[in-house]
Amino acid sequence: MGEQRQEKHSQIGKRSAIERGRRISSALTALVLNFVVTASGGERINQDGRILGPAPVVATPTLFNTSAADAIVSAMQIFPVTNPWNEDISLRPLLSNSATMIAQLKSDLSASRQTLRPFYEMNYVLVPDNQTRVSIAFLDYPDESDLDGGTFPNGNYPIPSNMPIETWPRETGSLTLQQWQMDVTNVGGDRHGIMVAPGAGSIWETWQMKLTNNGWQASNGAKFDLTSNTLRPAGWTSGDAAGLPMFPALVRYDECERGAVEHAVRLCVPKTRKEYIYPANHYASSIPATSIQYPAMGQRFRLKASFVVPTGWTIEEKAVCYALKKYGAIVADNSGGFFSISVCPDNRFSSTAFDNLSTIDVSNFEVIQTSGPNEGPRSPGAPTVNAGADQSVSALSTTLNGSVVDPSGNATILWKLYSGPAPVNFANPNAATTMVTFTQNGAYTFELSADDKVHAVAYDAVIVNVQTGSPTPTPTPTPTPSPTPTPSPTPTPTPTPTPTATPTISISVAPASVVEGNDASFTISSSVVVSQSVTVSYSMRGTAEQGSDYTLSGTPGQATIATGTNSAAITLHAIADHVKERNQTAIMVVNPGTGYKVPKSTKATLTILNGP
Repeated sequence: MGEQRQEKHSQIGKRSAIERGRRISSALTALVLNFVVTASGGERINQDGRILGPAPVVATPTLFNTSAADAIVSAMQIFPVTNPWNEDISLRPLLSNSATMIAQLKSDLSASRQTLRPFYEMNYVLVPDNQTRVSIAFLDYPDESDLDGGTFPNGNYPIPSNMPIETWPRETGSLTLQQWQMDVTNVGGDRHGIMVAPGAGSIWETWQMKLTNNGWQASNGAKFDLTSNTLRPAGWTSGDAAGLPMFPALVRYDECERGAVEHAVRLCVPKTRKEYIYPANHYASSIPATSIQYPAMGQRFRLKASFVVPTGWTIEEKAVCYALKKYGAIVADNSGGFFSISVCPDNRFSSTAFDNLSTIDVSNFEVIQTSGPNEGPRSPGAPTVNAGADQSVSALSTTLNGSVVDPSGNATILWKLYSGPAPVNFANPNAATTMVTFTQNGAYTFELSADDKVHAVAYDAVIVNVQTGSPTPTPTPTPTPSPTPTPSPTPTPTPTPTPTATPTISISVAPASVVEGNDASFTISSSVVVSQSVTVSYSMRGTAEQGSDYTLSGTPGQATIATGTNSAAITLHAIADHVKERNQTAIMVVNPGTGYKVPKSTKATLTILNGP
């Protein structure tokens, strides 16, 4: 990767004004559309059907390559669900000259570069709404920059002291962040900078950003509203040559580890024509617009549905392929000789995380007919859904009272169990109102959706708390009170176990099966409340592979039963790898150890059901 990256920079260098093509077009100003990002019932659910939870809060500048940043961005709705970056294009028709465009693309690539290349490029920092503003001089294109309260030609941007610049830290060797901010080795290059304020719903992006003795400078700057589909003025550039935002297009660590990149990705191609199409609004080429065998800025490519993703590929590679098939890749810049996508230079990615992507030949891609500003998900007539009010029930069945408004009359209605302690049974999952039955107590989250194959899928969710009053077969994490006086421990705040008793360990799992993308809980139980913590060793077996098919919480290979309790829980998250495969098993086996007894063959088996 490093060699490829160096080769790319040596060929591209600093883009000239001719290549960047900073000309103001006479095209009409794009239609401005605003969309609410919450579901009709109030839940925050993104375009992929993932429940986002409460809106994130940023208290201090947070770098992209941290678990704190993961928690924040995973809870963000990055542009409306109707935004082009979030548009499901898996069913869009092919462009009439798709094959010709792919052939031209391949001929523009040298024989050794005719495959997809993932490059570690843009990074970002998350900032609080009250982040101190800093003056930044825009040296080359202040007239096409958003000054955001600054005085021409300077912008007024929320730049923190830990501002990361493109390729740091993965591609910058031993240089410190400040050294890379100042470009002490005169590497040059694109040096994009991205600041994100989730609370304010804004992003600021720059090109050729650098810290000097006189302060910050860049060639230009652009601000985008994360809650709107508003484009930049027609003909204006941005930090990217196509006038597009970069932040929503990056392959990030948090989404790869979840098993799905849930948006279109940024694509660079060797050559583009002198034209831009929605959602781009700037071109950077001297090739005539009539040469339609070359892509325009904003052109969307899609990985063919027939491309089989090998089961042995990494979770990161599977996550990217999922995005390329469902959301595609949008042409954002000229590459200088590569067919490449942009990955955050997160040092938590393994050195081989994306290697197999470079084996995907460009012939496995196709070009689609893109939708316009008032087409597809942005057209009138989108369905809406309401999953009904949350419920608390005392029986093992209830009625889900959903409602759907479907102007098309053709939407597919679907109820699904989003999360819960055990499988459920729907009387009719394709009806807005349906009976559901349970096998045990607990909190269940259900998701109702309506998909008309044109607009963004409409989602809403409802929580049902089931408490029948009868005991559940699942072991509880605290001692069960005894109804009659016995020598057994009582449920007091400080239970007193028998000091000489050696605990016997058992294990269970609930639910017994989960669909990819959901969680199950293994519970390791002691026969007595322990007087001092006991660390139990376990190992994993089965056909599912840890790391690529599932992840486990806590310390690998061990669970600790805390003093005064009699159980410990380990959460298994089944990764949604979006690969057609057989159902798999994850078997947790308790190993012999010190301070506890293990009956022969103490194990619990979870079945991981193949997801969509």
